[in-house]
Amino acid sequence: MNLNQNPFKGMHIAKQIKIGRNDPCWCKSGKKYKQCHMAMDEKIRRIQEEGHIVPGHSIIKNHDQIAGIRQSARINIAVLDAVGEQIKAGMTTQQIDDIVYNLTTKMGGIPAPLNYQGFPKSVCTSINDQVCHGIPDDKVVLKDGDIINVDCSTILNGYFSDSSRMFCIGDVSPEKKRLVEVTKECCDLGLAAVKPWGFLGDMGQAVHDHAYENGYSIVREIGGHGVGLEFHEDPWVGYHSRRGEEMLLVPGMMFTIEPMVNMGKEDIFIDEANGWTAYTEDGKPSAQWEYMVLVTEDGAELISY
Repeated sequence: MNLNQNPFKGMHIAKQIKIGRNDPCWCKSGKKYKQCHMAMDEKIRRIQEEGHIVPGHSIIKNHDQIAGIRQSARINIAVLDAVGEQIKAGMTTQQIDDIVYNLTTKMGGIPAPLNYQGFPKSVCTSINDQVCHGIPDDKVVLKDGDIINVDCSTILNGYFSDSSRMFCIGDVSPEKKRLVEVTKECCDLGLAAVKPWGFLGDMGQAVHDHAYENGYSIVREIGGHGVGLEFHEDPWVGYHSRRGEEMLLVPGMMFTIEPMVNMGKEDIFIDEANGWTAYTEDGKPSAQWEYMVLVTEDGAELISY
């Protein structure tokens, strides 16, 4: 689920608190700072002095936090697997919400969207020209030929996970199938571009170029976000960026890759009746997959999908 618009573009994250070489590391590893994150912090400082946006300690996860987030993601993945096994024409989107709520709570988790800023359901279900934040309803019935994004987010022991998948219902047109496939390819290419000491823009351009080379557009107003300790954290994650730009990527950062790819133009509007659901302005279909990614020492790990 993504409620983020772009409040962080152009910001440099706050200065770090000064720590002595022999003080305990800020990451709570129990090691001395000089044996743990000191070298990384010095490298980050040098890159910041070159004019780049860099991450603060608050969005770099430690070992214990990553372990807790992985457990939350285990539920998130299982719930989306269950939806995939059961989703079909004739099912209502409220029935999808029931699957999500029942399995999430049975596994000990909490559906993160439920009552978040007033959102009334446990999951987002966005069909065809709905870009995101579709609200499950017992009057909305899936039909043969629909494409739907199911966006699931989980809290377990205070740790957050977030990912979404597209589902094709019955006999879907080749044009819609291609949109769904290319959107997933965008996420795969974005994931491959995530490297420590690279930049968010490396991922953003990889996603952007593949979508536009295939004749599609990407929504600008709504993007990905940091996640794990909160539902939505720094950094803002957009897909109209260039390589070498946006925030520096360092091990321990965690964020979502979730481009909203439109078959037509990028313009969207929000449903005034519910204040949540985004639609394409031209009424053409939109697709979205969401990966939750951890930057590692040598690449990236897919945490939830």
